[in-house]
Amino acid sequence: MSKIFHEDMEQIVSDSNIPWDEMKGSTTLVTGATGLIGSVIVRALSEANRRRSLGIRVLAFGRDRGKAKKLFENSGIEFFRHNILDQLRVDGPVDYIFHCAAVTKSAEMASNPVGVAETNLRGTSNILDLAGKKRVRSMVYLSSMEIYGDTDPALPYVTEDILGFIDLKSPRSCYPESKRMCENLCCCHFAQFGTPVKIVRLAQTFGAGTPGDDPRVFAQFARSSVLGENIVLHTDGNSYSNFCYISDAVRGLFIVLLKGKNAEAYNISNPDASMTIRRMAELVAEELSGGKVSVVVDKPPDLSRYGYAPDVNRRLSIEKIEMLGWRPKYGIAEMYRRMIADWVESDMRFKE
Repeated sequence: MSKIFHEDMEQIVSDSNIPWDEMKGSTTLVTGATGLIGSVIVRALSEANRRRSLGIRVLAFGRDRGKAKKLFENSGIEFFRHNILDQLRVDGPVDYIFHCAAVTKSAEMASNPVGVAETNLRGTSNILDLAGKKRVRSMVYLSSMEIYGDTDPALPYVTEDILGFIDLKSPRSCYPESKRMCENLCCCHFAQFGTPVKIVRLAQTFGAGTPGDDPRVFAQFARSSVLGENIVLHTDGNSYSNFCYISDAVRGLFIVLLKGKNAEAYNISNPDASMTIRRMAELVAEELSGGKVSVVVDKPPDLSRYGYAPDVNRRLSIEKIEMLGWRPKYGIAEMYRRMIADWVESDMRFKE
């Protein structure tokens, strides 16, 4: 655990807005536990056990046993290798669930749209069935800001009750449209069975704990800065995106789990860290590399294979989750600095 990651864990576990004592002696299940969000949730639970003596039984479900061993070794976490498309069988009670498992690679959304939609829909249905059978106290479904589609660019902020256009003829729409259906499934399970599920629409999230080989654009920009290479854009970078630091996001997830309203959706984002992809690339080149690298646009002839989402101009409102006591801490430049510092300390490839 790097110094930066250790600080992030401290900020999560010490957050006075999270009623940690409610989780004492509980069993908490996390799907997608070896992914970025899921792994930080699991490690935060382990740290909360250590610092607060909560005695939480943590069940981590994922597909990569080797990665789980590296992330969770000697942490008291129970890891289960599992494909979310299969029904979960868990011995004993389950009190809380974070459902984080999903396909997040844009290229796969373009190359395997049927598989992406099926993973979202059947996987979420399986988790909701388990939540109902176990009569959980609370569950959080991790959705995406992509469910908003193409909203009115004249809106200053997009609140949780606004939905825009999604092109159903585009295979790339497999992701946002299936996420929309999963949100509806959550609401249906609450209405029909009383399953206490909450929904979080998460902005693009990164920071300490992000793998050094993450294929998403924010990580590509950071690697270029560290290695002194020009930042290459495959588009004009005009799409406006929303971002949030990883520990800020995870604090929000715990707050929604324990204080949120059932069958309601909450945006988690940092409005002060949101900008166009082009502006983010320029910020990394100018502020983080000291102008040693440039931003270059190189559009490939077949852009569709990359699976990029369509250009949008939306700014997420966070008023709803602010009412629960949550506020983001880190802006975009500090997000990058902390992620890169974590890489330098923990990954020899980024040391001079």
